[in-house]
Amino acid sequence: MWIKNRLLVSAFVTTLLVTGCPSAAAVSEPRLLIAQDFPDPDIVNTGSGYLAFSTSTGPVKIPVAHAPGPDGPWRVGGDALATVPKWAKPDGGFWAPDVTRLEDGSFLLYFSASLTAGGEMCIGTATSAKAEGPYTPDGEKPMICVPGDGGDIDPQTFVDADGTRYLLYKSDGAAVGPPAAIWSQKLLADGRTPDGPRIELLRADLASEKAVIEAPSVVKTASRYLLFYSADTFQSSGYHTGFATAPSLAGPFVKADAPFLSTDLLGGKVDAPGGADVVDGRIHFHGWLGGGRTARGMYSLPISFPNDLPQLG
Repeated sequence: MWIKNRLLVSAFVTTLLVTGCPSAAAVSEPRLLIAQDFPDPDIVNTGSGYLAFSTSTGPVKIPVAHAPGPDGPWRVGGDALATVPKWAKPDGGFWAPDVTRLEDGSFLLYFSASLTAGGEMCIGTATSAKAEGPYTPDGEKPMICVPGDGGDIDPQTFVDADGTRYLLYKSDGAAVGPPAAIWSQKLLADGRTPDGPRIELLRADLASEKAVIEAPSVVKTASRYLLFYSADTFQSSGYHTGFATAPSLAGPFVKADAPFLSTDLLGGKVDAPGGADVVDGRIHFHGWLGGGRTARGMYSLPISFPNDLPQLG
């Protein structure tokens, strides 16, 4: 049985308020699962084991890791992307991969890469018969590349209870003009074809976000949709994970009044926690290793949803 993230939780709503997050003292010790560079992890439960995919590291386009269970042990090895897409720069990096299974049993990989002409980031897809790959790029053009966005990155799929597929992603924004935003694009069943116009879900409108929000990930509870996202610049210790709630995926989303994961909330045990993905009662995320800015390891913490709101531990 294939189980992708976006946990469905049966919980009775006793409040409609978006509350703050637990104090650092209430948070259990984050588990370091991959102690090497493995940023923007996407976690997949295949039914016979777990896979994780990350942003490019060194010569590996899309690293893949394997584990018998969500807590590991995790083994990193292999490249999920078979070849460089015709439209992408070979040395531009492949960011924030996301894997989903289609109705025909095949697997679809979403990723961001730089255009050979212009250099802006756009979102493409690749296909494989196996979850771990290798994935073959689809077509000669990216799937999402919106003029004026300043780049489109961080794709994340979500399949709603009725089977409707969506792709969430970030528009980079620009130094002058609107800041970064997170969008939802409804898709046809093939997972590659947009169906109707996109919808803006969130925009970087808080001072603490420094004009940056990214890395969207959706969880559906009994009565609402929770949108996790990262904010601030990823090189900063102020980089953190927040969340917003809405009665439907179309919104309106209301941001929580405090970060959900941050360097301070985790007592300094993880530096700049972001790129979160929620699977099987755990939130996986990356953070800088060794007090430097050269490698981001993969961590996890238990997560639950009392009263339809996220809680660590």
